[in-house]
Amino acid sequence: MELVAASKMKRAQKAAIAGRHYAVLLAEILSSIAPRVEEVSHPLLEKRPVKTRGILIITTDKGLCGPLNSNLFRLVTEIEGDAKFASIGRKGTQFLSRGGYDLLADFSIDDEVTFSQVRVAAQFMVEQYLEGNIDTLEIIFPRFINTLVQESSSVSLLPVPDLETMIKTLRGKNTAEDEIQKTKDDREMLFEPDAVELLKTLLPQYINRQIYQFALNTKASEHSARMVAMKSANDNASGLLDDLTLEYNKARQAAITQEILELASAGV
Repeated sequence: MELVAASKMKRAQKAAIAGRHYAVLLAEILSSIAPRVEEVSHPLLEKRPVKTRGILIITTDKGLCGPLNSNLFRLVTEIEGDAKFASIGRKGTQFLSRGGYDLLADFSIDDEVTFSQVRVAAQFMVEQYLEGNIDTLEIIFPRFINTLVQESSSVSLLPVPDLETMIKTLRGKNTAEDEIQKTKDDREMLFEPDAVELLKTLLPQYINRQIYQFALNTKASEHSARMVAMKSANDNASGLLDDLTLEYNKARQAAITQEILELASAGV
């Protein structure tokens, strides 16, 4: 299992890291367009009183990946107020069902995460938001940092938050503030057909893409955590085997010594 997880981990990590650049660039484009639009009316931008929070939790389908899922579930238990949930991943569905949470829908994705699979879940949550069933869209997922570190994160997507903060989240928590400032573009731009239409077109794509990126992070985190957990289990099993072998050899040697003493005593 360690070898299988290590093989899958490399592919998942490459996909998560490669997708991060596109997600950041899309957020930067929106960050450049938004200040140039004086007035725009879009339901994904309008803030409204929060009566029911919408939570999409992205977990694994299988276990044996250390505390990865349990850390996500801890974030769920800390949620206050009314909330409705959707899940991607069998473990999340089981937790929400057993806990009596209001589960709207559950979705599944393959190890090779495709955008079309994630888009179904993303569009469902956006429709729930537009219909007024939920007043926010928040994503709980394990953010991939490196092979040894996966950070349980909660990110608010709707209504669309401060994009500069989102850029920092996508790039990583250690991103310097001056690097964020470099993303601002003060050049004069002409938009075709216009900035308002471009913004309205990019917003749904932005939501779909961010959820897809979070799903890629989850898969990279899952296989990394499972590889580390299986390596620890393998090392522990090897250590236990060595200890048992030593105890066996001691017992065997003691039995041989006892037999020699008995033979010597009988000869005398």
